[in-house]
Amino acid sequence: MLHPLILVAVFVVCAVVGYFIISNVPSLLHTPLMSGMNALSGVTIVGALSATGLAYGLDGVWAQVFGMLAIVLAAINVFGGFGITHRMLRMFNKKK
Repeated sequence: MLHPLILVAVFVVCAVVGYFIISNVPSLLHTPLMSGMNALSGVTIVGALSATGLAYGLDGVWAQVFGMLAIVLAAINVFGGFGITHRMLRMFNKKK
């Protein structure tokens, strides 16, 4: 059984690594890379769901709270990526 502190540590490390990766991407490449990685962001939701599912077997409520927060943030990331991709592709449509 995983300890709740391990789940929190994984969450914090992923947040910090993600921040540093995104902050080093030039702005010209950010939108194409985000649209390409949008499908892979679904893996983040699967990881958050599995971590939260493991947290329900534990006694601590904080692991469940952080797991739900991870699910919400991952979903925002995926839906935001779809929105930006749609907006970017709309720029290339011919005007009628």
